[in-house]
Amino acid sequence: MRYIEVTVDTPENEIDLRCEQMAEMGAGGFVIENEADFQNFLENNHQYWDYVDKELEDKFSGLSRIKCYLTDDEAGTNTLRLIQAAYGKVQVAYVEDSDWENNWRAFYKPIEAGQRLVVVPEWEEIPEGSRVPLRLDPGLIFGTGSHATTRMCLAELENYAAGSRVLDLGCGSGILGIGALVLGAVSCLGCDIDPKAPDVVLSNAALNGIGPDRLQARAGDIISDGGLRAEFGGGYDLVLANIVSDVIIPLSPFVPGFMAPGGVFITSGIIEGRQDEVRAAMEAAGLKITKHCCREEWHCFTAVLA
Repeated sequence: MRYIEVTVDTPENEIDLRCEQMAEMGAGGFVIENEADFQNFLENNHQYWDYVDKELEDKFSGLSRIKCYLTDDEAGTNTLRLIQAAYGKVQVAYVEDSDWENNWRAFYKPIEAGQRLVVVPEWEEIPEGSRVPLRLDPGLIFGTGSHATTRMCLAELENYAAGSRVLDLGCGSGILGIGALVLGAVSCLGCDIDPKAPDVVLSNAALNGIGPDRLQARAGDIISDGGLRAEFGGGYDLVLANIVSDVIIPLSPFVPGFMAPGGVFITSGIIEGRQDEVRAAMEAAGLKITKHCCREEWHCFTAVLA
């Protein structure tokens, strides 16, 4: 089915009023695109990333508008006329109905990581060859295997996964923990602040024939929740944290308490320019960095107890 996309440039202080007016005209499903809201979102969620693409910031620069979608029929056309009469010139485009949620899958193909793994989307065939497949359906959770930080972590854990007990902090889709398990880890416990993560992790584990006897996941904030840290305990041979610098820095003092003697900590998500801060925090926490990798302006540290 075809829809009419209507865009109305609107002063920020009139957005709520115009949405009410347009709803009375028969419109619905509003999308608000506003620079102030965008900047406020970035400011209040900076712990999830270390940079925002300039192209995205430019897209929202000076923006303040309302979008709505009308059915391309008599009712939708009548609503469009009312909106045009009320606000003058509006932008109109026609879009076909589409499977918006799943279209991105066409761009997600098998990805080789390190020397041994290949990350394979659930809907793709496993490539021929000797690499170990890691099946994945990330959904809306971070961790597809395409990002440089994930690839560096996967490559590095190849050296330590076999026979290990793993703790994956900021587990997202579960890709690192599952990667460790398909490479021979004994068990993995994952944690993420996103409440959707545990279900996604367990679903992805099942795609790889891994049950809850080997992988478990929790939702929570490991930094602020002492009870959660006590529940996780220690003795992990391999601790993973592919997050961002602003989380790795306050997390570092807790990492040694999770590690077994001779354990290894692998962490990434460190953008160029923040690596010295992260290194200092890790060393202050009693961690000795044994390897430093860099790819596409991202850094990955491997460390042991000093």
